[in-house]
Amino acid sequence: MPQHPPRVLFVCLHGSAKSVIAAEHFRRIAAERGVCVEAGSAGLEPDLEVPPHVVAGLLADGLDVELRRPRGLTRAQAEAATWIVSFAPNLSGDVIAGCAIEYWTDVPAVSDGYDAARHAIVGRVRALVDDVVARGMTGVRQRALDGLKSSAAPGDSE
Repeated sequence: MPQHPPRVLFVCLHGSAKSVIAAEHFRRIAAERGVCVEAGSAGLEPDLEVPPHVVAGLLADGLDVELRRPRGLTRAQAEAATWIVSFAPNLSGDVIAGCAIEYWTDVPAVSDGYDAARHAIVGRVRALVDDVVARGMTGVRQRALDGLKSSAAPGDSE
């Protein structure tokens, strides 16, 4: 049975800004580093299109998402993910039980300023890619599983 590369799924409310920015930069940075990993984006309440200021911002970075359409989060996406990075406050009811979720809820809203949000997202993405490289391909899933113990959703109690 073939081994699939690790998959990171970025999720935000509308699937059209933070998650798209993160997935595109993750793919680019991983490819530049020679890391074989897949990345996708999804939203809990997907917009019909990626906002023009996000398309323009990503295009300025050499990333073309003009034809991209936001997608809603599905069970199949969650099941296929090695781990999920969520910009939404709590995904526990939206994904399968036991799915590793990392929360990045402190990233500024893209609607409040693309540059500040992009800067925060790209910084986090670089660190995530560095972590993937440092741990190697087999360490990605273990990191995600270890994160289940320490990365409870905001407001969740154990």
